[in-house]
Amino acid sequence: MLEQLVEAVLGALIPLCEMMGILVIAVSTLSAFGRYLRGLFTRSPGDVKSQLASGLALSLEFKMAAEILKTVLVRDMTELMVLGAVIILRALLSFLIHFEMKQHDMPHQETLGGIEP
Repeated sequence: MLEQLVEAVLGALIPLCEMMGILVIAVSTLSAFGRYLRGLFTRSPGDVKSQLASGLALSLEFKMAAEILKTVLVRDMTELMVLGAVIILRALLSFLIHFEMKQHDMPHQETLGGIEP
């Protein structure tokens, strides 16, 4: 009884998380492209890369949530190993995007002997 309820709820929740991730990617991409085009015509620099990376990182969080919820429904070990590999790859992608965002947001300051003026 409880197992069937969990399967029914997760059967609806997992695709919802997946669709939210896809929606975030679509909105972020369209928004970044719009900012890029606006920057081309107005010749004003915009922070398109950082905002796109932020949207992609958020979408990966939704996708990873769906993968984590899928672990409840796993029936055998091969399915669990594939799911684990997908989660690891998405976590690695998320880490790399966050790392790139952090590098992009750091101010470019000169240092003298490791000491900032």
